[in-house]
Amino acid sequence: MKIRLGLIGAADSLTFVQTIIDTYPEFICTPIECITVDDLEQKVVPVLDQMDMWLCMGPITYNIVLEWNKIDAPIFYIAYKGSTLYKTILRVLYEQQINVDEISFDSIDVATWEQALVEAGITTKIKYVESEMISLDGLTQYHYELWKSGKTKAAITGHPIHQELSRLGVPAYRNLPSSMAVETVLVSILRTYEMLQYKSSQIAVQIIEIDSFQGLKRDSFSTDELVRMELKYTETLLSYTKKILGSVKPSGFGRYVIFTTRGLLQDMTEDFTNVPHMEDLSPLSNEAVTCGIGIGQTVYDAEINAGNALIHAKEYGKGVWMVCFDDKKISGPLGTPEQLMYSYASDHLQSVSQKTGFSVSTLNKLNATLKKLPSNEANAQELAKYMKIPERSARRILTTLEEEGYAKVVATEKPHTRGRPRKIYTISLT
Repeated sequence: MKIRLGLIGAADSLTFVQTIIDTYPEFICTPIECITVDDLEQKVVPVLDQMDMWLCMGPITYNIVLEWNKIDAPIFYIAYKGSTLYKTILRVLYEQQINVDEISFDSIDVATWEQALVEAGITTKIKYVESEMISLDGLTQYHYELWKSGKTKAAITGHPIHQELSRLGVPAYRNLPSSMAVETVLVSILRTYEMLQYKSSQIAVQIIEIDSFQGLKRDSFSTDELVRMELKYTETLLSYTKKILGSVKPSGFGRYVIFTTRGLLQDMTEDFTNVPHMEDLSPLSNEAVTCGIGIGQTVYDAEINAGNALIHAKEYGKGVWMVCFDDKKISGPLGTPEQLMYSYASDHLQSVSQKTGFSVSTLNKLNATLKKLPSNEANAQELAKYMKIPERSARRILTTLEEEGYAKVVATEKPHTRGRPRKIYTISLT
């Protein structure tokens, strides 16, 4: 196993970190000196597809890379805490002969800096910390203004801020990671890579149902025409299955089961967010093809999960694609801006289901919807919008939940146009 690891950061930290990575035979390391977005565009873009994982040299670089938002592979950064921090603080106190409250800090929250002081046996509280990941210029200005006004006498920061501060006359000290911090993140990268490799090799099963009547022209129905279309769909699915290196078998009229691996299907669906395109099925309407995708360690588990996903897809409506993962979480509908993820394996929701008469699937959708709302308060219109159900169905759900003690009317609002006042409910399925 060789992991292609891209390193992003300042030259001095790259050199230090690479000496540690060289002791790990699992990594093929590519250091890239980057401190700005322009650097990322010029140096990282050409090698984006050549790396399995990325490692940033610190939280400032990591924040810049996240805001850049062009790396799809997992991104890690070296955490600065413990000895990484207090060794720099002790150096500043010794060389500058000042107090801790005369130093300005950045990048890391107050609690982490104070914990480092406790570990070093220092009880004095710090005063000046900019923990937000603002721009490089903003951080430079933050430290400089404090020093210029006499509030501080030194700064602890990262590259290239410390260079600019030194040029301005501020005693600035550079934080470099400890060997232990580097080794900790390398172990995390190894475990993550192993997990992803394991997941990619899991079995994936698709159960696809095609409504052949959607493709029939008016007044042209015949069993011969249905058989002809069935043969056409089978040929299309064989072509699709070839792309994902899988196999397909019919399972009744209009139903097909496709076997492949999680990794291949994950690529085809863009990480289980979109419906894969099948050219020869494009004349059909979007409602003609419904699919449940199941992930599992065995074919049996994956097929059971695919069946569950198909049931949930049908509850949403025709033409819906849903996924059921090996941890029994349901995600979908694929190809929609607002996808929900919820677990249907809940003893508590089974109990709520028995009391209310709603299916566990419906209650799971409701739970997932509540997490997307700004609060646990909603009216029927909002619930209908997020759950993609008729408003009358949403009103029935809320009324039943109120009767069983899972919802409570907390307010009413009058619509801007004509209509009856809307009840606002607070909902708690717990």
